[in-house]
Amino acid sequence: MEILSEAHEALLTVVGKVPDGAWQNPTPCAQWTVTQVVQHAAGDQLAYVAQLTGGPKLDWDPFAPSGTLDVPAAVFVQRAVDASRAAWATVDTGAEAVPIPLPPFQAPYWLAVGACALDAGVHAWDIAVATGQLSPISNEMARSLLKAAEQIVEGVRAWGAYAEALTPPADSDDLAILLSYLGRDPKWTAA
Repeated sequence: MEILSEAHEALLTVVGKVPDGAWQNPTPCAQWTVTQVVQHAAGDQLAYVAQLTGGPKLDWDPFAPSGTLDVPAAVFVQRAVDASRAAWATVDTGAEAVPIPLPPFQAPYWLAVGACALDAGVHAWDIAVATGQLSPISNEMARSLLKAAEQIVEGVRAWGAYAEALTPPADSDDLAILLSYLGRDPKWTAA
């Protein structure tokens, strides 16, 4: 749970620091603005909630975010993170078959929680770099997220959830290796 808590905090922090005029900025997620990535990131957390609790599924597609929010982005994300935290608190940390919203649709606890953290963490990075913030992912966090990514990502690349892996730059740190594996250019900027 520590890695998920870190990823949630990263997401909440970067969303809370988005400057007023940056919500329509482009992001490393091709074709999506900052607001759309916020919607997607929150939607993915809620998809985990639905799987973990057996509760209702989303009535909107997080892979087709509208770019319009009815509440402030920070509130929208806080609600999703709170729901995610509450749902994960009900899961046995020793469980071998935790339901998740992506292939293989169930995984051991460590991998399930790591996949959820991966989603929150990488989208926190997307939002941060799109809005001129520092990366919220430390090298230590990147190493932990890469362990989950290596088990999950290949199964969802075909869905378009992640682009094809890139070759990391020669001077890559752990974060650059993770981002490259996820199909993101570690040196991406909004400029």
